[in-house]
Amino acid sequence: MTYGVIGVVGELLITLGVLLFAFLVWQLWWTDVIGNRAQAEIVRELPFEPVPTATATAGADAPAGPVIAPPRRDEPPVMAEPPHATTFATIQVPRWAGEPERPISQGTDRATVLDVLGIGHYEGTAMPGGVGNFAVAGHRTTFAKPFNRIAELQVGDPLVIRTTDNIWYVYRVTSTEIVRPSNVGVIAPVPNQPGAVPTERMITLTTCHPMFSARERYIVHGVLDYWAPVADGIPAELVGGA
Repeated sequence: MTYGVIGVVGELLITLGVLLFAFLVWQLWWTDVIGNRAQAEIVRELPFEPVPTATATAGADAPAGPVIAPPRRDEPPVMAEPPHATTFATIQVPRWAGEPERPISQGTDRATVLDVLGIGHYEGTAMPGGVGNFAVAGHRTTFAKPFNRIAELQVGDPLVIRTTDNIWYVYRVTSTEIVRPSNVGVIAPVPNQPGAVPTERMITLTTCHPMFSARERYIVHGVLDYWAPVADGIPAELVGGA
């Protein structure tokens, strides 16, 4: 092989390396930048009622601040399943301190939901507050990686859902597991019991595992603790409560 050929091959390898590096920067960093901006804008545009705040009164020790919503454990309202790619709710996870409120939209395909809107709702599963399994999916890396910190969740942690019907639903984590992608039973109405009739109001979060791989799925299950109208205040869990 002549020096000229070696030089051409070397230049091609350098160019390939530069292109690969540029792709990695785009995939692992720039998609997060764009995704975070887009998801923040989606949340800002949702038709949410303002959370009521308490005003300080003369002589009172308590400062002004958000009103804490009294938990309700009666039959919750449940919205109808919306059209595909419609954003109908958000999720906030106190365990993930510093993470923004993330939008939840109908569907789980990458092209129209997960890569562009954020978290996706498995069509046909329960809606927030409904009997059955409210199952959602999100990226663990890239495209704003809304479920990047999913492995930090612990049993008892709150998962706070707010819908465009202006209802809070506070779920509590009950378990986690790692499964193969073919194990679709995790999003069944009764998780891992296909065909069973549900009696509880559950939530399931799914994402890829391990990090930067789609070999398995990391799963978090939870159950509804309580609900409250946004007009009644904000869940205590979002202002430092249990």
